[in-house]
Amino acid sequence: MTVSNGQDSGIVAELTTIPANEQMIPFEIAEPWLEVSDEAMQLEGLCFDRSGNLYFLEVFEGRIFKVAKGSQKVECLYQLAQGENPAALKIHKDGRLFICCLGNFVDSGSVIALDSDELTVETIIAPSKGFVVDDMVFASDGSFYFTNFVGGVGDLIGGVYHVSADFSTISPVLSHLALPNGLALTKDEQALWITEMSHNRLIYCQLVDRTSVPPFGTAVPYHFSGLEGPDSCCVDDEGNLYVALYEQGRVIVFDALGNVKEQKLIKGRETGHLLRTTHPAIAPNSKELIICTNDFGQDKGSWLYKATALADGAGFSYQFKS
Repeated sequence: MTVSNGQDSGIVAELTTIPANEQMIPFEIAEPWLEVSDEAMQLEGLCFDRSGNLYFLEVFEGRIFKVAKGSQKVECLYQLAQGENPAALKIHKDGRLFICCLGNFVDSGSVIALDSDELTVETIIAPSKGFVVDDMVFASDGSFYFTNFVGGVGDLIGGVYHVSADFSTISPVLSHLALPNGLALTKDEQALWITEMSHNRLIYCQLVDRTSVPPFGTAVPYHFSGLEGPDSCCVDDEGNLYVALYEQGRVIVFDALGNVKEQKLIKGRETGHLLRTTHPAIAPNSKELIICTNDFGQDKGSWLYKATALADGAGFSYQFKS
């Protein structure tokens, strides 16, 4: 990995479209790893299973993809019904793929569980519940948190919710948010990281139990720059947080205290291409950071890029606990 502070000769162009206050953040250039399509598809939901196989999806056609460990072949596992609009997926400890769906982007989102071997589907959160489910993260007991991707500046109706391990109870955790998007759980399960897209904020939310926030338990350690805000995020085994910036072609990395460490820049972003970075993920027992992006409205297609994480991939200590 080569990380620069932006002063090296010949690479200043990489920083020309980064806000001035962030140009001094050390950076690594993420390199192309796998072309998914020569068309621009809205890629999202990168997630590794315990064997190192990679799963991800495409939002508007509802396709679920797999790249087997050690392979660069993209396999389409399943296609959801038109209008479900999947946005993220995570893997339950029983091996099923839990898929977050945006639905009509107003009130018909859902969570479904896909058995990738049998190709059978179970509805976990029905569209009738009225959510727009954008992202989720599992806790060690099999319960999970999700973001309700609604609201905006002046219309703070978005929130973060918890679903019990038996999937019978949905409880609010944090309310009055403007398009809460990405979600990550700290390794000790004592706090959530939340990206709030419309307010361009990174939120830290402490947890007393699964659903209670203590007094003075929330903070905003960072405000992002630009018209398009933060998207999905992930953590590594040392607690560092990786946040993709939508329409900016980059990922900002924070330490466990919310301090900026470095950024990963998509190669080609300096010429205005492949800016639609949506999701980072780190391979298990590896520092291999994969980032999905696409060249919406232009001609560079849809890609997975590769960079180097600060530590190995995390989540497996609780995500797959029996």
